[in-house]
Amino acid sequence: MHLMKNSIKKSAKALFNMVPILISILLLIGLLDSFLSKNVYEKVFGHGTFLDSIIGGLFGSISAGAPVNSYILGGEFLKNGVGLTAVTAFIVTWVSVGVIQLPIEGKILGMKFAVIRNISAFVLAIFVALITSFIIKIGV
Repeated sequence: MHLMKNSIKKSAKALFNMVPILISILLLIGLLDSFLSKNVYEKVFGHGTFLDSIIGGLFGSISAGAPVNSYILGGEFLKNGVGLTAVTAFIVTWVSVGVIQLPIEGKILGMKFAVIRNISAFVLAIFVALITSFIIKIGV
């Protein structure tokens, strides 16, 4: 029982500490939404499923932060007409590819390993995005 109580306390504290970050992200999204028209999203992402997934993956790869941020941004992308494949690639690469963290990862694990891991994660993220989109389309 003590363990459960302790876990709930830690979770509540973590959630409370995350609230300012979530609010600032929502405000930033609101600002971007007012400055960016739907045409901008269409110009960036309107190139077909495969190319859109690569573009989404590139944006996710250079992004950093808590994974919950990618879910919020992904939802906004979907609302603005960006395809599911691109959004899935964006979210998966946000979590699994770390271009920004690459120098530190390279120092700790070796640069060759870090580069191979990031390239592999990127390719697999595109594959996951395409498979996810296919599964949603066929209605499994």
